[in-house]
Amino acid sequence: MKSREQEYKEIFIAEALEYFDALNRHISDLEKRPQEDKLLAEIFRLLHNLKANAKAIGYLRISDVSHKLETAFSLIRNKELQFSDEIVTVLFEGVDLLGELIHNIDNENYGEPDPVLLRNLDIIVDNLSDSTIELAKVQRYNPTKNLSLSELVYIQIKKLDHLLNLVGELVIDRDRILSISRELGNDELKSVSSHLNRITEELQYSIMDARLVSIGSLFNKFPRIVRDIAIAEKKEVDLALSGHDIQIDRNILQIITDSLLHLVRNAITHGIEKPEQREKKGKSRTGKLSLVARNDRENVQIQLSDDGNGIDLVQVRKAIVERNFLSTAAVEHLPPTEVLSYLFEPGFSLAKEVTEFSGRGVGLDVVKNAVDAIGGRIWVESEKGLGTTFILQLPTSIAVKGALLFEVDSIFYAIPLIHTEQVVAMEVSELHEVGGVLVADVFGETITVVYLHELLNVKEREMNLGDKSRLKGLVQNIIIVSYNNRKLGLIVDKLYRQQDIVVKPLSKPLDAIDLYGGVTLLGSGNVCLVLDVPAVTRYFISRRQLVAAE
Repeated sequence: MKSREQEYKEIFIAEALEYFDALNRHISDLEKRPQEDKLLAEIFRLLHNLKANAKAIGYLRISDVSHKLETAFSLIRNKELQFSDEIVTVLFEGVDLLGELIHNIDNENYGEPDPVLLRNLDIIVDNLSDSTIELAKVQRYNPTKNLSLSELVYIQIKKLDHLLNLVGELVIDRDRILSISRELGNDELKSVSSHLNRITEELQYSIMDARLVSIGSLFNKFPRIVRDIAIAEKKEVDLALSGHDIQIDRNILQIITDSLLHLVRNAITHGIEKPEQREKKGKSRTGKLSLVARNDRENVQIQLSDDGNGIDLVQVRKAIVERNFLSTAAVEHLPPTEVLSYLFEPGFSLAKEVTEFSGRGVGLDVVKNAVDAIGGRIWVESEKGLGTTFILQLPTSIAVKGALLFEVDSIFYAIPLIHTEQVVAMEVSELHEVGGVLVADVFGETITVVYLHELLNVKEREMNLGDKSRLKGLVQNIIIVSYNNRKLGLIVDKLYRQQDIVVKPLSKPLDAIDLYGGVTLLGSGNVCLVLDVPAVTRYFISRRQLVAAE
């Protein structure tokens, strides 16, 4: 994996070589049309940007030569220096020197720039009158110099999207061919399919790697944002950033940008107190805000923490009842993690009292939807008076997902691993009916369990979520899934294996069914529906409430 410095250097070189080519082109045009102000302005802009970029990354010789050339063109633009043949020669040679410096950026043996040339640049820059300029004898620009092209190219992200989609199709066909070769037992076909497997896998990961960007490209925008919001709110905030080098798919980073901005704004506006309030609480006047990225197995985790007000669980429980999400009795037994999960419910925070005590609910359902859309997870941890932490768990790629395959009623399904907590086998006697639903004790935790066939296929009026008699066999395979800090056990008929799948969107009219996040094709040729765990969880809760109401 590339370091942040290496990535920045490659970007700098690619841009610098583009500037170099553009400068040669524009100066040649300016020689023909010396009065064209637009050309002068563009040359000046290119040199100014090159100077600033080179200085920022530590290439001071490039920055110095760019600065001299920038000053020379500033004099020409201000009519203080005539664009004569002699001057043009020196300027072209200065641009040539920039090209040499850029091409030899890693060459430790590359010497100092030609002192005759630098003297002429200094003469042009330091003298404001043509009459005082006596340039040293110089060589004319040599058009026979070797040409070279940059080793880096820029490519539109939509082209990479198209490539990844094609690879997705290839992965599906690869799995099919591998399955056929195993069935036929043909040694030659096995050899070819094995080779195809290696090539496809390498191609898949190469394209996925080409789409990766450093999270630092987003994180580096936040110091200014935090400063501006803090000033507007009359607060003092220190921002700590960590994990700049963590890599993630560019599209995923784009999708969560607005969500992260919303969370940062909320943390400053509603979380961190004003300086005088913090002093009264015994805190430092300056609030602490941290934005951390880290790798988490096959995913990327982004954590936003503040040391502000925290969230009052008592008030949240009260709001849950007032908004008719749960009864008073049910809310009393909710663990803190589930209480906080209601902050992400649509419409939860419309009433003013919620934003007055926490300020955490405004728009959090929109943030949740954005994270759900890319197959990620988000949850919140908080302690009243001490602060709040939002955790986003994101996939590194949105095209290929790790999934658990299983079967219900002779239909193949897949659940993304990011929502899968564990798989357990339990005897029917270990399942108990409580409040009209089945529950099970899983490693000391009471979890609601539902037979997936019944949830997906049985009509509301015929549904009996607590009826064990509908289950097949004495031992049940249960997949524990997690969404919004709520765990749900899904009883399935058969468990298969974990596998990377390429998820394709459903065609109309099936795309209107929220329970399914897409479809994939297995190596056996069977169509496999991909369950949308957030939708399944929400659907179960609404069905349970409907049945309870009847």
